[in-house]
Amino acid sequence: MKIKAIAIEIISTLFVILFIYAAASKLMDIQKFRVQIGQSPLLTRYVGLIIYGIPALEILISSMIIYPALRKTGLYASFTLMTAFTLYIVALLHYDSHVPCSCGGILQKMSWNTHIWFNTVFIILSVAGILLEEQKEQHFVAIK
Repeated sequence: MKIKAIAIEIISTLFVILFIYAAASKLMDIQKFRVQIGQSPLLTRYVGLIIYGIPALEILISSMIIYPALRKTGLYASFTLMTAFTLYIVALLHYDSHVPCSCGGILQKMSWNTHIWFNTVFIILSVAGILLEEQKEQHFVAIK
């Protein structure tokens, strides 16, 4: 059971680091983020909502993951957000592969294919975290 608890903590920590880093990178250079989102053929219409909404969502999800009672919900939200980001990249590649990444920081240095793999790893981690959280919950119910 201890290994599973450690695995949940590692997965949770990775998501918190990822989302806080991504949110901070976007917010620290909000004008650059605005321009990059504005260059997306899929998101131009929603620039105002996205430039504040995505970082806020990343911080909210991180907060949920930190708080044990909300961790599983945060991991479900992580799964949803990472899946949405991945589907966005796939859709974007059908329009134009030269649209700049709006991720911020070192993440924007990745190629689109590397981004898809990176996101896929985090999608798998979110599923693993969800399953481990559910096993933990079942274990506590069985003890009662």
